[in-house]
Amino acid sequence: MHQIIAKLESDNSRLFKESVIAEEMTNDNSVFFEGIKLCLSPFVTFGVKKVPTHGGPDGQGLPWPAFAKLADQLAKRELTGHDARDAIELCLKTAKQDEWNFWYRRILIKDLKCGVSEKTINNVAKKQKRKEFEVPLFTCQLAHGFEDHEKKASGQRLVEVKLDGVRVLTVVYPNGRVDQYSRNGKELVNFELIKEQFAKTVTGITEPVVFDGEVMSSSFQDLMKQVHRKSNVKADDAVLHLFDFLPLSAFEKGKYAVKQIDRMAKLKAWKDLWEEETANIQILDHEVVDLDTDAGRKQFKKINQRAIDGGYEGIMIKDPAAPYECKRTTSWLKLKPFIEVSLEVREVEIGTGRNDGRLGAFVCEGEDDGKSIRVNVGSGFSDNDRDEYWHHRNSIVGNIVEVRADAITQNQDGSYSLRFPRFLRFRGFEPGEKM
Repeated sequence: MHQIIAKLESDNSRLFKESVIAEEMTNDNSVFFEGIKLCLSPFVTFGVKKVPTHGGPDGQGLPWPAFAKLADQLAKRELTGHDARDAIELCLKTAKQDEWNFWYRRILIKDLKCGVSEKTINNVAKKQKRKEFEVPLFTCQLAHGFEDHEKKASGQRLVEVKLDGVRVLTVVYPNGRVDQYSRNGKELVNFELIKEQFAKTVTGITEPVVFDGEVMSSSFQDLMKQVHRKSNVKADDAVLHLFDFLPLSAFEKGKYAVKQIDRMAKLKAWKDLWEEETANIQILDHEVVDLDTDAGRKQFKKINQRAIDGGYEGIMIKDPAAPYECKRTTSWLKLKPFIEVSLEVREVEIGTGRNDGRLGAFVCEGEDDGKSIRVNVGSGFSDNDRDEYWHHRNSIVGNIVEVRADAITQNQDGSYSLRFPRFLRFRGFEPGEKM
């Protein structure tokens, strides 16, 4: 099989790689695609951080059934720690150097290193009508923007703050195994304290379950440094805020028909049972509001204002009767609050790329809420704006502009800027006035 990997590595052309994969499908190379699934499926993890390379001499050769047994024991966590290390070392010594380094090892490290992803495999499988060779995809429920689906926000809705952290899907198994993934299915290994707390709660779990949530730390910047760090990990202050819950079998099928409000009740009951064991795991609070009533709409505005005042990324609006669906759906809507600040244009910068020779950004400064802000505003302009403002750049410096942004942010040096700044308008200009 390592010869096929080497062949895929030899040419960067997508069409070439697809032709090689199609040939193996035509040849019914089930062993190759079994290995591909072990490597690319996000639902299979081996619980090993380091897999040694083979430096020679060659062993007698490692048959696929022997490796498949090792992979299965690692995936089920029947082999862990020193036992896993010793079993891997034994298989390495039995294998030939190339078959280990370019095939078996790459499966265990979950990286084929030949420019082939699950998307590549599935594209060919669909063309060849070979569904049995498709790699399962990892997808979770995602929200649509409120602005594009405002009419969907009616009747009773669950409203909760939108956290500015990292989405984490935690799979807990009855045997105590705990795996964590990003929203795209990338395994996360740096929240061991949280995983240990989940492992204490498996009593009574009869099937694997998925907990959906957002992990937060002392600051977003610090959190992002820890997510994929391989050493010197410092994530003990991370807290996972859960907002959904479903069986793994339903997650893999892409839908869980239980209502949102009932899923939240199950989640709360689980937390109440294990409160003392799960200090770093919390349930995200929500409020039920009726958006068809004046009282409900007033309460909705209050919640939105609290989100702004609290520095949250926004709010989530959820249909209490909707199922969990592994796709982007209007049963979840995200509404990001924004602020508007007035700043002085200090410089006008020329653009690059498609904006070469015209406006790139306004460099703006000013004070808002006692904070001195300096920020480059490079979005919110039409193509005509960029031509016009660049032509009149000398008269623009010193004018006041209104800038819309998600929030005021603090830089590492203590100065302040804006998150996602967008030019809104000039202040004091008459409508239609030309510069």
